[in-house]
Amino acid sequence: MPAYEGGAGSDRNDPRTAPPPPRRTGTFASLKVRNYRLYAGGQVVSLVGLWMQRVAQDWLVLELSDGSPVALGVAAALQFAPTLLLSLWAGVLADRLDKRRLLLVLETGLGLCALALGLLDVTGVVQLWHVYLLCLLLGAVSAVETPVRQSFVVEMVGRDQLTNAVALNSMTFNLARMVGPAVAGVMITVVGTGWVFLVNAVSFLGVLAGLLLMDVGALHRGEPVPRRKGQLREGLRYVRKRVDLVVLLCLVFFISTFGLNFYVTLAVLARNTFGGDADAYGLLSTMLAVGTLAGATLAARRSARGKPRPRLLIGGALVFGVLEVVSGLMPSLWVVGLSLIPLGIAMMTFTTTANATVQLAVAPAMRGRVMGLYMLVFLGGNPVGGPVMGWLAEHFTARAPLVFGGVVSVVAALVGGAVLARLPSASASTTRRAREGR
Repeated sequence: MPAYEGGAGSDRNDPRTAPPPPRRTGTFASLKVRNYRLYAGGQVVSLVGLWMQRVAQDWLVLELSDGSPVALGVAAALQFAPTLLLSLWAGVLADRLDKRRLLLVLETGLGLCALALGLLDVTGVVQLWHVYLLCLLLGAVSAVETPVRQSFVVEMVGRDQLTNAVALNSMTFNLARMVGPAVAGVMITVVGTGWVFLVNAVSFLGVLAGLLLMDVGALHRGEPVPRRKGQLREGLRYVRKRVDLVVLLCLVFFISTFGLNFYVTLAVLARNTFGGDADAYGLLSTMLAVGTLAGATLAARRSARGKPRPRLLIGGALVFGVLEVVSGLMPSLWVVGLSLIPLGIAMMTFTTTANATVQLAVAPAMRGRVMGLYMLVFLGGNPVGGPVMGWLAEHFTARAPLVFGGVVSVVAALVGGAVLARLPSASASTTRRAREGR
């Protein structure tokens, strides 16, 4: 007579002999986890609003500054500058505190920033310095929120599903990136930028609802790190001893700083090179989002094969750089838009692989601090990259930032690949150290 689960003769409920739960597979495997479904559903709503705001904010800055690319670069720099000061400390907080509760506070702050900018705009009193100030406030909250949110993913789905969840996060992000700019372009033309900001403020209710409805008992939480002196330095020392992590973080820094400045380059290209309006900018942003959504979908499918490989990381970076140069040389608005689709695929191959590689390579007690450092190098270079891209566009052509960013990305990929090739044991030692919690 067969032994049924939980019946006589069955040892499946004995933790010493029970097999581990089967690993969920498939492109959308992480959506089988209820907490992650709630999170992803809320993110879809909120991120559509966020992308609408990004387009509206860029366009508002151009309107208030008479089309100055430098003003657009300054706004971007102010929004990302707080990352330099706060993201490392945010990683410390992520290791110490309840990430879900912390996210509830931070998401509320982001919604209030959007509400303030919307009210200033619809009442007709908005000035450029108002936008600059709110960019700074938004950047300060985002600098704390992003590392906490990134390190919260593993708590929702567990280590085995992390690679898939990171890819699905990118799919959600880029689905919103495809819808949001197109909706924003129409709304800006019909009702103006102010109402776009107000819609974004309301959209944060989606992510707040998802966080509140989660089953806290089902989260994969580790032991919180007790508060003590020197925890930030401890995280930096941990990374410094890991050559593989140092190389990866350097690669991410150069590509994100000089290659991923589309918030500056596409707006200027649409307006100043092709004489387009907000709809043209929305078109380019949407075409890039089509590519990034496709790239994230491919990454989710690849996650079933196990942890990402360094070859995929370097290859994605190299192809991205080459395609960015090609996009910068295209002759018309529609041809540029079409070239952004394969560029988006390469971009997501690189970014999702880099994110998952870092999270899987570190000890759980260090994940928040390492992700804080990761987000610092991923976003912290924008205060440098934004003005540089704006200067190139103003003193040369609007195509120059794309060509320059692509060349930098190619060089960074070649150098990073050459260094990693000298570390043949990095992958095995990384896996061992992460599992041992060191």
